[in-house]
Amino acid sequence: MLWGALKASVAAGALAVMLLGMSPQAAVAGEEGASKGESTGTFSDNDPLEPLNRTIYGVNYVVDHTLLRPLAYAYRDGTPDYLQSRVSNVLRNLKAPVVLANDSLQGEWVRAGDTGMRFLINSTIGLLGVFDVATDWGYPYHNEDFGQTMAVAGLGEGPYLVLPLLGPSNARDAVGSAVDWFVDPMRMYDATRNPSWAPEADYARMGATALNMRKDYLDTIDELEKQSLDTYVSMRSAYRQIRVREISNSETVAPTVNGSEFDTPKN
Repeated sequence: MLWGALKASVAAGALAVMLLGMSPQAAVAGEEGASKGESTGTFSDNDPLEPLNRTIYGVNYVVDHTLLRPLAYAYRDGTPDYLQSRVSNVLRNLKAPVVLANDSLQGEWVRAGDTGMRFLINSTIGLLGVFDVATDWGYPYHNEDFGQTMAVAGLGEGPYLVLPLLGPSNARDAVGSAVDWFVDPMRMYDATRNPSWAPEADYARMGATALNMRKDYLDTIDELEKQSLDTYVSMRSAYRQIRVREISNSETVAPTVNGSEFDTPKN
């Protein structure tokens, strides 16, 4: 019973990845920039499953506001900032091998070097990632995923999707997320070396990641929900804009384009 409840909580917690690695500031900027695209209809296409997507979005909203949002507020307001920072550092370090693989597949050798050095430094001097020593030494954090890798290779995004408990995505990014999970060396190590408690370790990591990300977005999403006439449209717009920015490794919000055309062009 206890593990059943924990698994349900972790699954609900996965809703926190609705903005897929965006900073709260970037999410706001993306939503503001993308709303212009919605007003002109440039983002109104490529959502053929909108009725179904809206239904799933509604269910996700209820689960989030019933379970994850209250937990995130309790975590943010009830634990020291120092502890929250250490948790974030460990979770980023655990993800580093997947980021490194995608850096390399995209031919981003400088960024791959940064990720490799981050993992080496933080796993040793940083005590298994508890302390982010690498950033102070000139190796800043960045994120990459297999959805971005496929986009760089020229694969189109496919139709917009809202995944149960996972939030905004598209066909390409949904596959990319599954690939990242499957090839994660940390997960595979646990599965092969510690099969008896690997599922529990997976759930604990997923739950911590979801809670940590939802905590980061509390104010951003609350403000978006207050100001948006249609939060479904706002989330869809923000997701597409930020994916443009992430795929191009840009620090600024990408210009408004049709969501199916933001991929790196084929040669």
